[in-house]
Amino acid sequence: MADVDIKPVENTTSALSSDGGATLAGGVRSTAARSRGRLIWYRLTHTRRFWVGAIAIVLIALWALLGPVFYPFSATGRDPLNMGLGPTQLHWFGTNGIGQDLYAQTLVGLRKSLVIGLIAGPLGTLIAAVAGSVAGYMGGIVDKVIVWCINLLLVLPSFILLVILSPLFKGLSWVFLTIFLAAFSWMIMAQVIRSQTRSLRNQDFVKAARYMGVPMPKILGRHIIPNVASLLIIDATLGVVGAIMAETSLSYFGFGVRAPDVSLGTLLSDGTSAAITRPWLFVFPAGVLVATLFAVSLVGDALRDAVDPTSGVNRD
Repeated sequence: MADVDIKPVENTTSALSSDGGATLAGGVRSTAARSRGRLIWYRLTHTRRFWVGAIAIVLIALWALLGPVFYPFSATGRDPLNMGLGPTQLHWFGTNGIGQDLYAQTLVGLRKSLVIGLIAGPLGTLIAAVAGSVAGYMGGIVDKVIVWCINLLLVLPSFILLVILSPLFKGLSWVFLTIFLAAFSWMIMAQVIRSQTRSLRNQDFVKAARYMGVPMPKILGRHIIPNVASLLIIDATLGVVGAIMAETSLSYFGFGVRAPDVSLGTLLSDGTSAAITRPWLFVFPAGVLVATLFAVSLVGDALRDAVDPTSGVNRD
């Protein structure tokens, strides 16, 4: 449907209802959108998987933050009298070949992996929200350019690209890795948001806001993004899992976090060669990684089912 070419009205705000209904320039969410949000929240809070995953994530995060405070050994300190020792009351996860405490290193590695995941996942979703909504709303040459960039990034082998670029960014360490993971994780969701935006821009409330002279950023922020927020929340949650897995894999092969920084990937890499003779060097970091990914996946799975109940029936 073609837009009506009428001169926008300047400095106009209006509210169509006093009970929180749809507004044009005021930016208040529609009653239907808020009702959907309440329904999703109700489904989510009545799902056991959500509470199990959320509580586990909180406990793991608190453990990573506060665990080193109450532990006598540091991640870099050495105990020359207990080198290559298995788990004991003194060293809970044992020590490596040079006497470093594995429990302290695991906590530091867990904290680093969580930071990378919690930054890269939502950052990738934010890029997807902006790029997808702008492309879908504006159309024309802007849409074509953004779609071309998306298709280009989708065909680029990100792992090989990181291998090639990693020697140039040694000084940036995990900061560069976090930005890189976010830069190569937004394309699929951007395509979804673009498709949703192309549909929403023809809705009456978006056309009315445009007629009232509301700027495009406000239309995107008040009318488009809130209507796709559930998809973005799911993507951000699952993006944390993807970022942690990607960081672990890259660090395992020596292209991610590097010494003196420690992550779960570097610990797994160091412990692989001794997995048979000194299994604690591999088992404990691997167990922490699996528990963390499982907890976040439970929350993401519950979010997906709350948004689309038909995606999982009687799964609790």
